[in-house]
Amino acid sequence: MSQSRVAAIDVGNDSVKALFGKLDSELYIPNVTAIDTEDRPVIGIEDLDKKDPLDGIHIRVHSPALQENNTIYRVGNLATKADNATELDPGSSKSEEDQTLVMLLASMALDAVKPENKQVFNRSNQVVEANYTLGTGLPLREVKEGKDVGYRSQLLGSVHQVEFLVTPKYQGLKVNIKLDEVKIYPEGFAAFINLVMDNNLNIINKDLIDKQILIQDIGGLSTDIAVIRNRNVDDDKAQGYNLGVSEALETIRDEINKKHGVELDSRRDVVDIITKKNDRNHIMVKGSRTSVHDITDRVLLELAKKQYRHLRNTWQRNSQTEICYFVGGGSSVLKDYIKTLNNSLDGFNIDFFEDEKESIWMMANAYYKLISEFIQQQSKDKQEKPAEKQKAASNK
Repeated sequence: MSQSRVAAIDVGNDSVKALFGKLDSELYIPNVTAIDTEDRPVIGIEDLDKKDPLDGIHIRVHSPALQENNTIYRVGNLATKADNATELDPGSSKSEEDQTLVMLLASMALDAVKPENKQVFNRSNQVVEANYTLGTGLPLREVKEGKDVGYRSQLLGSVHQVEFLVTPKYQGLKVNIKLDEVKIYPEGFAAFINLVMDNNLNIINKDLIDKQILIQDIGGLSTDIAVIRNRNVDDDKAQGYNLGVSEALETIRDEINKKHGVELDSRRDVVDIITKKNDRNHIMVKGSRTSVHDITDRVLLELAKKQYRHLRNTWQRNSQTEICYFVGGGSSVLKDYIKTLNNSLDGFNIDFFEDEKESIWMMANAYYKLISEFIQQQSKDKQEKPAEKQKAASNK
């Protein structure tokens, strides 16, 4: 049997961030899929092996966990160009969507077929047998509703197959994915772990450990506000809301199309326009640089007000809170608006991660730390059990 490789995967609303092995590999894929009804034609098929696999992810996914089994998908960059591209809908549950599973399985398959992983997994006749130990997460609301249990058993209970169809470099390869263990963490708690622990599981932020803090994790489809005290999430006080940035991004996308006749491929394109360093809130219209500030400011300020209301309500119920950290992709989109509101209103002690990459990769990093800690503990328990048996035998 091939060894089990670590996978830490954050299926975020606009993109999937995944870390593998001993942090020797990472993947970033837009969270967009499109179901293919037929094999896609490829222009310049003879040059397929020169292209980047991430620009042409074309797969058939077979898994009993899927509602639509044995379906062909375009994934990521390739899907954004399709007329029937789908992104996760506001109000949907991450744990109940085929798209979440397709993105998880596609990420692991892309890692498994990398040439440098030939030594890691058994491979024969174009079939890779890949075993993973997976750390991932769900919004707090879904964990509180117990949806993590069914989600985990779906992943653990079967062998999932990903077949690469017209994908550069990997065409014709099949990956059989077996998950040896799956740990699903509430997203807010994961953010706390990332704040206090480094990749070697050492405590790096002693000041935070015994403080009462809030973590407001703004995602695409939902917002979690975790209340951390005595190093644990207070389950009763923690809240999950069906309020993310997706709807706002869709509104901005629609309004840009109506006003300027410019069609953006996905929500990720909208995020890039809002957060880029140069020419922020500008697009090209017929070759001219054009401001869309009026649209983005109006829509995002409205959303920031709703997010701020949740912060205020939670802080009132937890009056001894010392600081609130804003994390998640949505926080980097709303940062300036929330800061402005806070300065003119309550003046809470709040903090953002100025490094956008750190904020975006925070959940994947946290899952990596948590799953690594779990593996360490398992190995420690295994070593201790024979020692205990020996001790018990010698005492007889």
